Amino acid sequence: MFYIFSFLVNNNYGDIVKIRMGYACICNALDSTSSSNYTYTEYLKNNDLDKLNKVIISNLEALEEIVNYNIKNNIHFYRISSKIIPLATKDDVAFDYIERYRDYYDCIGKKIKSSNMRVDFHPDQFAVLNSIKDEVVDNTIKILDYHYKLLDALGIEEKVLVLHVGGNTFGKDNSIRRFINSFNKLPTYLKKTIVIENDDKVFNVDDCIKISREIRTPIVLDYHHHNCNKSDFNMKEVIDSWGGRIPKMHFSSPKNKKDFRSHSEYINSDDFISFIDNLKKYDRDVDIMIEAKAKDDALFRLIREFKYKTDYKFIDDTSFEV
Repeated sequence: MFYIFSFLVNNNYGDIVKIRMGYACICNALDSTSSSNYTYTEYLKNNDLDKLNKVIISNLEALEEIVNYNIKNNIHFYRISSKIIPLATKDDVAFDYIERYRDYYDCIGKKIKSSNMRVDFHPDQFAVLNSIKDEVVDNTIKILDYHYKLLDALGIEEKVLVLHVGGNTFGKDNSIRRFINSFNKLPTYLKKTIVIENDDKVFNVDDCIKISREIRTPIVLDYHHHNCNKSDFNMKEVIDSWGGRIPKMHFSSPKNKKDFRSHSEYINSDDFISFIDNLKKYDRDVDIMIEAKAKDDALFRLIREFKYKTDYKFIDDTSFEV
């Protein structure tokens, strides 16, 4: 097993805990993608807004198909691809990506809401709120605003954007302070959406806890990143950072011992079982995002192994009680 537990626990078992599992962005079971791209280079060369429109419609139709798939397979937790609307944050590519596609958002959003599916976004590596460069911070705010507008257009009430703390220029303490300063300058509606995630190299879970104490932002525990970048954190404080909401966590397995930071195609079920056995001590329902390269295939393989190796009670295809 790769995973070694190094967070602080209590030893009091309590009520039944409900775990819901999900996956991110790409659905391997479907022959479609909500991440089709139209690059900035292509746009500058062809200046073809009709092509951009076709790509956006294709992505939105694929997203609806994925939502339908999730509903039929009782998947209640899903990360939407950030690539739904290409070029949305480019100042010189002016187009309406909300009202023009309102019918798509309304239809997809109603399906998400009626199925009680929890969705979120995880902006990519270009979103660096603690950058020393003003233009990078400004672009990060545009990226966050873009994601917020999509969640709002979909009618998502609990808007969540998962964000890493960022870079480490001039050291960790200075970098944390820059993150907090930039966060405090954000409009209130963006502050309310951001949750922070530990990373695999610089900012561990303890660092996120310190930031959370100051800005009152929930923490997403990424357990693979934790094993790459350890700290003796207090799991209860991570869970409590969510207040009355259900905490979100990420789980993946390393590709191998040599390439430990990379995600494996599938999940080591023994490590996942150990993680759940420790998690159930805290008497809180948790939603867990499976971050494996095989996406929904990895999710359902893990569930099959989990059912065989444990006696936990499954509520439906992807939810169980411990």
